Amino acid sequence: MSDHLREELQRKNEAILKTVNGNEYFNLPEELHVYHSLYPLDQRQEKSIKIFGYPSWVYKSVCSVDGRVYCLRRIEGFRLTNEVAMSTIENWRRIRHANIVSIREAFTTKAFGDHSIVFVYDYHPLSKTLFDRHFSSSLQATNLPQGGGTGAIVPETILWSYITQLASAIKTIHSSGLAARMIEPTKILSTNKNRIRINCCGIMDMLTFDGGKNILHFQQEDLLHFGQLIISLACNSLSSVLNLPKSIDYISRHYSPDFKNVILYLLNKPTPTKSVDKVIAMIGPRILHEINSVHHYNDFLGSELSQELENGRLVRLLCKFGFINERPEFDMDPSWSETGDRYLIKLFRDYVFHQVDENGYPVVDMAHVLMCLNKLDAGVDERIMLISRDEQSCLIVSYKEIKNCIDSAFRDLSRK
Repeated sequence: MSDHLREELQRKNEAILKTVNGNEYFNLPEELHVYHSLYPLDQRQEKSIKIFGYPSWVYKSVCSVDGRVYCLRRIEGFRLTNEVAMSTIENWRRIRHANIVSIREAFTTKAFGDHSIVFVYDYHPLSKTLFDRHFSSSLQATNLPQGGGTGAIVPETILWSYITQLASAIKTIHSSGLAARMIEPTKILSTNKNRIRINCCGIMDMLTFDGGKNILHFQQEDLLHFGQLIISLACNSLSSVLNLPKSIDYISRHYSPDFKNVILYLLNKPTPTKSVDKVIAMIGPRILHEINSVHHYNDFLGSELSQELENGRLVRLLCKFGFINERPEFDMDPSWSETGDRYLIKLFRDYVFHQVDENGYPVVDMAHVLMCLNKLDAGVDERIMLISRDEQSCLIVSYKEIKNCIDSAFRDLSRK
């Protein structure tokens, strides 16, 4: 290997180590309030999209109070001039909704070398924004132009799911006397299969604090932005709101009349005011379908979880085997000789894992292993014959007796 190539690899390794092990590479503080281990979640290292004129950064961090991972959104260069504005966060903290990213707290800091305000939200790993999922340049480049949009048609069932979830979230927000003010593709997270959550709630209330004087206006804007978001998704183009007649014609040709009516209601001027309750009434039958889909998905998750619980039981058994069998430090300890119960456990280990065929070749039979471990965990009365390695002795015991031996030996080991 040449010296030049060796130096290049060394530089890359050092950069990776800094990235993984330290905040110095990103010029981040070691601690921020009660949070540490900050790591940037932005795809790029330059400043992200501005929020109301302020650059914003997003970090993953660990809370030293409860040990949980949280998402920190920092608004750079914002100087808090009215302490009363902090009270708006208390209203948002009381909201707990399945389609809203919960906010935990907000605080000001100078740890980054400037005046910043940091909002703390629940962390949802591997989540993407609706913009990344539906409007990213790489995604749209793979689709051919179609109708009024720039990509393939989004299935109507997915759009109805989005409408149902957003309507439910907006209903909760408006009922609490608040406004989301973040109904846009870059601020709505997709955290699971068709599961979306409104993100960044409370930020605009803090940055443009007015004491709640314009809350009715902002709630009407929520509904308007709601309609603009859905029409953009349906047409697969953010610019579709600039040519509404063409976009509505496209939706009429590719989607149901009920879907078009919901969009028209959200986009039309209020007479006198629009209400999310009217939207919920319009999508009533679709809500039942959404509930049915959620229950089916819940059944699927329950089935998967039950399998993992079964795996967990077997792993605990294997761990006990590993702790008990052939411990070298107890070779000369008469209280831990491999006789009696522990000899029985050793023979059972051979019975499960070390069987051979008539030619002396190992038998790798996972079904046999799983069957034996499940019977052992259940402690059934079925009897099996265990043969020593020299084939000079054999024992006939039940799975229940073997389980009692394992539990007894593990307790003895724990007391040593």
